[in-house]
Amino acid sequence: MSSENLPVPPGPAAALPAWLRAVRPKQWVKNVLVLAAPLAAGRLFEPAVAIASLWAFLSFALVSASIYLFNDIRDIEADRQHPRKRFRPIAAGELSIRSAYLLSAVCLAGALALGFWAQPALGLTLLIYWACQVGYSLFWKHQPIIDLAMVAAGFLLRAIAGGVASGIPLSQWFLLVAAFGSLFMVAGKRYSELRDLGAEAGTRASLERYTDTYLRLIWSVSIGVVIMSYSLWAFDVDLVPLWGVPWTAISIAPFTLAILRYAMKIDAGDAGAPEDVVMSDRILQILGVLWLIPVTIAVFA
Repeated sequence: MSSENLPVPPGPAAALPAWLRAVRPKQWVKNVLVLAAPLAAGRLFEPAVAIASLWAFLSFALVSASIYLFNDIRDIEADRQHPRKRFRPIAAGELSIRSAYLLSAVCLAGALALGFWAQPALGLTLLIYWACQVGYSLFWKHQPIIDLAMVAAGFLLRAIAGGVASGIPLSQWFLLVAAFGSLFMVAGKRYSELRDLGAEAGTRASLERYTDTYLRLIWSVSIGVVIMSYSLWAFDVDLVPLWGVPWTAISIAPFTLAILRYAMKIDAGDAGAPEDVVMSDRILQILGVLWLIPVTIAVFA
């Protein structure tokens, strides 16, 4: 029996059409990372930078949709063994494999066309992202550490894209925070998945070679590097303090508390997709606002 003819497992009612759910619009929230570099540089509200950031957001939404479809096709059998992923449109048989391949190709072509039109460096960043993610799906997902690095690279390249799309130089502190922050979230997600699946973790290739203690080590090291790198940026950034107040230094407190709050969600096994964690935790959202206020005052005032 072919994969497309397997019976559809029972799932929750879906309001959106299968093709739209398959490209996971809910996960496009993570593409706001393209705003990080323009925000840190205090140039987000310049018309040219804002437009370039919009193109970066849209092109990453398209290229990531292409990857989601490709991954779901590759993982169709494993997803059918997963308690939640079996309800994805391709695994559930709601979207045929042929249609999924076609939609993936259209999304990729649209992303690259938009990226190279907006800024050649953005198009190149998109191409690197796509190559890394396809390599992950085909080969690297079975290699410990490499699989974490490839997934983290997806977050890092989004942050880089916001800079290259607008021609904004990226500081070493920005890159360190983005790189180790990405690794922190990915290791935390794997840790939560391992705790959530328990004995069924062996059904996921990305989990079968990890232990909870090893993943805890990775996200613990990453969180230390992130907080230290951000603090060094906050004290090193060349900004004239408004009213004599060191706003970037003040932002260290809510930033650190937000990271620790996220780490608490990881430790409890509740840190699945990063966008779900942020959207569902009110305290984390409040801390994010309290961090954004002094940063905004510092870089724009």
